[in-house]
Amino acid sequence: MTRAAGFHPAPGCSPGGSGRSCRGATRAAGFTLIEVLLATMLLAAGLALGFATVRAAGATAQRGEAIAARNERMRAVSEFLRRRIGSAQGMVFELDPGTGASRRFGGEAQDMRFVADLPDYLGRGGPHLHALRVRRDGDGLALLVDFRMVLAGQTVQGGDARPPEPLADGLRSVAFAYRGPGKDGRPAPWLYEWEHPDALPSQVRVRIADAQGAWPDMVVALPQSSSYGVAPEDAK
Repeated sequence: MTRAAGFHPAPGCSPGGSGRSCRGATRAAGFTLIEVLLATMLLAAGLALGFATVRAAGATAQRGEAIAARNERMRAVSEFLRRRIGSAQGMVFELDPGTGASRRFGGEAQDMRFVADLPDYLGRGGPHLHALRVRRDGDGLALLVDFRMVLAGQTVQGGDARPPEPLADGLRSVAFAYRGPGKDGRPAPWLYEWEHPDALPSQVRVRIADAQGAWPDMVVALPQSSSYGVAPEDAK
């Protein structure tokens, strides 16, 4: 039998070979539909796994950045409050108009006032009334601080006075507590209102919580409370 012009048998299939061997060689030269579908499924699964890994890595990095930013915020606010509260001097900043009693410290659950030297980087320096207040800010709370100069036992509204500045916002709760010396040398219970405006408490506690949870409790000792403090309960 004469071979037609241009005819080339498949590799492994001789012109005189049987038809069965030629058909097997033809099938071996390509891919079946099932093999193509299987390869496509494996490729899609690999791509999905790769995208999921990249997405998880991005989410982990974002969570890490958020945690680092929150920790830095807590550290900065806590350090500021520790320095300012701990430097309270016990100077008179107000006189009761009815009794004439001196006011050296004012403390409530969400308001605190005391006099301390203002650092140069915050203003002109010298004794200033520090007013810490908690105010509603949208859906959360904001902790604000205000500074006013104090002269001769009176608060002076300076010409360069600035509006209250936010220390932290987006908070869920803020609470100040105070205590003085107790019986037998032990601290007295915490109070959410300081009852001795002419004296300094021995310690101030600050509790803050935001949407992610509670901050570590901050307890600040006031070194000058021994000079402007109240007598222990057992010495009254």
